Amino acid sequence: MKRIISLLLLVAPFMATAQNPIIRDQFTADPTARVFNGRVYLYPSHDIYPAEDYPRKDWFCMEDYHVFSSDNLTDWTDHGVIVTQNKVPWVRPNSYSMWAPDCVEKNGKYYFYFPSTPAEGGRGFGVGVAIADRPEGPFIPEPQPIKGINGIDPCVLQASDGNAYIFWGNGRCAKLKPNMKELADDNPKEIVKWGEREMEMVGVHCLKDLPNRQAEGPFAFEYNGNYYLTYPYVRENTEVLGYAMSKSPMGPYEYKGLIMAEQPNGCWTNHHSIVNYKGQWYLFYHHNYFSPRDDKRRSACIEKLFFNADGTIQEVKQTMRGVGINKATEKIEIDRYSSASAGVTSQLIDTVNTFRSYEATLPTKGSWLRYNDVDFSCLKDGYMIINVKASDNTELCVRDKSEKGKVIARVKLTVKPEPTSDPMMARFRRDLTNQWLTQSVNLEYTPKDVTNLVITNEGNGALSVDWVQFKNRPDYFTPVAANAPAAKPDEEGFIRRWMLLDPIDKPNSGNTVFTDSYLREHFNREYFKGQQTILPKDGQKVNAVFQQEQAPAGFGRGAQQMPEGPQVKTVKQTLTWHALESNMFNVKLFRFAEKWGTKVYGVLFWAVTVIDCPEDIENVRLAVGSNSASMWWLNGEEVLLLSGDRRMVKDDAMSPRLTLKKGRNILRGAVINGPGMSDFCVRFLDEKGKPVTNYEVTLSQK
Repeated sequence: MKRIISLLLLVAPFMATAQNPIIRDQFTADPTARVFNGRVYLYPSHDIYPAEDYPRKDWFCMEDYHVFSSDNLTDWTDHGVIVTQNKVPWVRPNSYSMWAPDCVEKNGKYYFYFPSTPAEGGRGFGVGVAIADRPEGPFIPEPQPIKGINGIDPCVLQASDGNAYIFWGNGRCAKLKPNMKELADDNPKEIVKWGEREMEMVGVHCLKDLPNRQAEGPFAFEYNGNYYLTYPYVRENTEVLGYAMSKSPMGPYEYKGLIMAEQPNGCWTNHHSIVNYKGQWYLFYHHNYFSPRDDKRRSACIEKLFFNADGTIQEVKQTMRGVGINKATEKIEIDRYSSASAGVTSQLIDTVNTFRSYEATLPTKGSWLRYNDVDFSCLKDGYMIINVKASDNTELCVRDKSEKGKVIARVKLTVKPEPTSDPMMARFRRDLTNQWLTQSVNLEYTPKDVTNLVITNEGNGALSVDWVQFKNRPDYFTPVAANAPAAKPDEEGFIRRWMLLDPIDKPNSGNTVFTDSYLREHFNREYFKGQQTILPKDGQKVNAVFQQEQAPAGFGRGAQQMPEGPQVKTVKQTLTWHALESNMFNVKLFRFAEKWGTKVYGVLFWAVTVIDCPEDIENVRLAVGSNSASMWWLNGEEVLLLSGDRRMVKDDAMSPRLTLKKGRNILRGAVINGPGMSDFCVRFLDEKGKPVTNYEVTLSQK
């Protein structure tokens, strides 16, 4: 298993998400969802922290509206601000009262309804309309609010009877004129008492005599011959989502029960909408996930919603997972799990910058969490990256379907300081303890299509996970079939066809040790039989057995402690040869090791190719560039050594003049690396420095 470790700096929220909350870079309360042109459009209110000129620092503060859209409920596009308070003629400037909105379409026009504080008329709210030709705007506000409405949270129902009805406040309803901007003249009117005051109200109070304590935010829809009036109200101390049913848009309505119970953390409000998209009903609602100590800053969430046979609604339970299918290649916030074993918890990574989102902690060996609905059909030749931290050396597995399922990837976490003589390195390693690390690992198994991911803690220490992502490797190599015709060097003369051996384990603390004497000693050791004579076949295996020096046990643990002398161990590896064509002029050994090796750092690579010449080609030079040190042999003779800590550049080093003899020539190379990446490029140049290309490259044994 290969492993790449680096520190992760989280600097930006994610907009593409299939987890709750669905919008990660701003607060999005009161989410009204509508389906237009095959997409879901989301019209929420926009909570912000209280502005300097806003007197109530503990209250809701909203100055504008954004609109978002998605075609899969996973990837959300922010189309930007569509209405802002100080550009609406009738709204009192800097009133910060742009509360819950709605939007509907009629005859190709989009009508956006929103409440706010009027500049004239004293206390209360008015409801205005802004009109656009597209669901994302631009919206042009009408100069005046709708006459006859005094209240908040508008919702418009376009009923099957051909009329449009507007609901607002605590369940009041009135019919709209066909122009969608005015109340119809035939609406009933009634005198309502507010304390000592009497006022005429248009329409009907649909929630009269129903549970309606502090009711607000009505959302009405029609389904299967029934009209549904859904609304938040306070059952005990905080809001629940309840609903009533009727055979008429304006009632009378019969209360049926709850859609969603109180928020588990005591968030005072909830506000919602219900929409059918591609045959599935969804509940959009809000919760203060990103502001757990401040319930005036809320974020939009989604759950699936289901009906019973009699038309009543099944109560919806909140989840962190939400809805939507993640592509495996997305960054999946695995901490928003679907279910988990006892003891697994989810908490904010950063309580100040809450949009950095959450982490899930698996406290003990055997702990697991499951994340549903990840689509692997997009993964062809993949590897996994996971963002994780641990307080001790431990191990986790990502499994398919269940905590006992096939292992997709295995991650070993080594976070405690390792022996080192370098005080700065020792301090750096100590600092890694319980810090976020990104780790990249090969896959042991790739699922097909949509499946559930399960992360299991299989070590002895606690660990936390943030996100996981699967990536397709670029096509660095193309396998070469046994019967493939011979190749030519590319236009610049670079040799791309090679037989590459799985990397040999060769730990090196750094590249500065790669002196000429060190390299000749270590390159000329025998790691496997036939090292300088073998002409391997694709898939051929060799047994590597060699002695390897290790740092003394305990070296570097104390300033006064001296090395006891080198320790030696016998290394045994079974390695495989691979016939490959590099798709680039430089052969990406690091990427080769990622895919076919067990380590990418501290390894030794062997490369072999066959050059068939139609005639002797004299006075050529072997030109090599390699990342890290390398040695090259032509027909069994050393012709070039690149020592030291190098960077790969074309023609970095040149051999003495050589002759490529008529017939078969064997070119071998060895590249060694320490903590860095590795690749090489090789070509022959003539006396004028021009690429030599009049030969064929093959891996044939003939």
